[in-house]
Amino acid sequence: MSGQWRVHPRFGLQLQAERWEKVEPATLEGIERYLGSGLIKGIGPIYARRLVSAFGIDTLRILAEEPNRVLEVPGIGEIRARRILRAWEEQRGMRDVMVFLQGHGVGTALALRIYRAFGAETVARVKENPYCLAREIYGVGFVLADRIARAMGISEDSPVRVQAGLLHVLKKFSDEGHCFIPLALVKSNASALLGFELEAAESAIEKLAVEGEIVLEEAGEEGATRVYPQELYHAERRVASAIRSLLSTPSGFRDKGLKGSTLNLFNPATFSLEKEQREAILQALQHKVLIITGGPGTGKTTLLVSLLALFRASDVSFALAAPTGRAAKRMGEMAGEEAKTIHRLLEYNPRERGFQRGEHRPIEADVVIIDEASMVDLPLLDHLLKAVEPHSHLILLGDVDQLPSVGPGSVLRDLIDSGAVPVVVLRRIFRQSQESLIVVNAHRILRGESLLLGDEREKRDFVFVPRENEAEILETVKTLVKKRSEDKEIQVLSPVHRGSLGTVYLNRELQKLLNPGGESIERGETLFRLGDKVMQLRNNYDKAVFNGDLGRIVRIDREAGELQVDFDGRPVSYTMEELDELSLAYAISIHKSQGSEYAAVVIPLHTSHYLMLHRSILYTAVTRGKEQVVLVGSRRALAMAIIYWLDNMS
Repeated sequence: MSGQWRVHPRFGLQLQAERWEKVEPATLEGIERYLGSGLIKGIGPIYARRLVSAFGIDTLRILAEEPNRVLEVPGIGEIRARRILRAWEEQRGMRDVMVFLQGHGVGTALALRIYRAFGAETVARVKENPYCLAREIYGVGFVLADRIARAMGISEDSPVRVQAGLLHVLKKFSDEGHCFIPLALVKSNASALLGFELEAAESAIEKLAVEGEIVLEEAGEEGATRVYPQELYHAERRVASAIRSLLSTPSGFRDKGLKGSTLNLFNPATFSLEKEQREAILQALQHKVLIITGGPGTGKTTLLVSLLALFRASDVSFALAAPTGRAAKRMGEMAGEEAKTIHRLLEYNPRERGFQRGEHRPIEADVVIIDEASMVDLPLLDHLLKAVEPHSHLILLGDVDQLPSVGPGSVLRDLIDSGAVPVVVLRRIFRQSQESLIVVNAHRILRGESLLLGDEREKRDFVFVPRENEAEILETVKTLVKKRSEDKEIQVLSPVHRGSLGTVYLNRELQKLLNPGGESIERGETLFRLGDKVMQLRNNYDKAVFNGDLGRIVRIDREAGELQVDFDGRPVSYTMEELDELSLAYAISIHKSQGSEYAAVVIPLHTSHYLMLHRSILYTAVTRGKEQVVLVGSRRALAMAIIYWLDNMS
């Protein structure tokens, strides 16, 4: 690489590259690392070592000029040889792209992801607008795209850079759950990101609006202009229109003979239902769209089972779905019927990256019932409503007091607050649930009341173990998990990712405790072992695995640099460069636990988590436990979580 040194006002001394070329590794160690990097499928660290041992400094030449000689290497048969050589040829085709990207500080795994997205057009697209990387490639943030852009000579106040900064701010807020943000907040955040006062912000914002990238909406208050990403603005309006349309069109139940069947609701010999539950069923028959919400122990399961029995008796077809695989599995177990993920119900096609079900091919069901509706975000509800037939009913079951969806929009809360959709709130706690401290304390959390606490010597389903400092909390969590992991499913839920009680450090410690040895493979700072519990971190439509899915590593092939994860009986393979999609899951964030239940949960609480200690996050964590909940921490931290009420996002 050659160029000129420049002094950047923010980043200091930098080499502005003018010319570079890829120099293949010249040492044995370098060749081995190059081949074992995951760049060439079929060659992991072990086969890289064998190739270098066999051919030494000539390894790369032999791959290029005498490829059939790889059969001389122990353990490489014809099938693996064909795979290695095919990957080697593909790698040669992408070499110029890799040189270009790595010359700008892009790592191998990320460069491969970019190449897979853009192919041979990669260099041209990046040169045309480097900020396309931040918008279209998972794992490329604004900072990296900006660094590439600045190296290409794009100025600090370039309209392209300003627009990219504004769009990045919008994406950041939508990733945090917001559908829109006030214009003043967009400007202040973009100014901080770009490093100067945005005098040109108005013209950049107007240009983005004219080009259809964003939508500006006046909220009626001075200075309260809302800025929407265009796709969320239109999704919000489509959802509102679809809900209005469903509520205003006739029901398909009229010809199903349901009127006579509903009389059985009031016969104790047929259905043992409380007044609230009977009212909910009558509302479900009367209204085309209905929300049923209630906390733990309020009879949602009994209500669902009764509804389905009524539908079966009246020849009413229904479809059951939930946002995640675990939630769908639990719904199916409760209902005694098949329940699918919403993506599966809508028949997502990874090749076409779209849903097969929609207005031209709707869901064939008289009633669509969605469980864990608080987890459904705006884009997913938009897709779902497109596939609901005009005559069909839609029932949304959920607990509005849980954390809102991770994606944009607090859909369940917003629909309830709109007053446009009929709502049934289940408030009565049933007698058997009144004996559970988990249920009792969950409702006390919502009311902001102090909890009824058992101690670790009592055989209660809700236990508080007082510990003051982080080291004591950590050791207690490890002791509890080790002691109880042998006889029941146990999950650690943390409010935070960082620190000694965050998910990252807890996972390292719990892995050493629960799965200390065996076959392993390393990716970055994470060591994956055979038998590890892992979580998918983002939606991967090609593999049909989604953000929050949990599985176990069932196979590791160090020679090929691959591993396989079992997700509820379905094996999914990952290459080395795809391992950043996985994390260890002995400890997961409370946000990621939504829609799941575990036999036992352990929740560390410390005052250093104060930004994340609020009522809805504690309530969500506590309601994940079926048989036992153990809080480990200080009384002050617990009090903070109960007192502080955080409004759900808009």
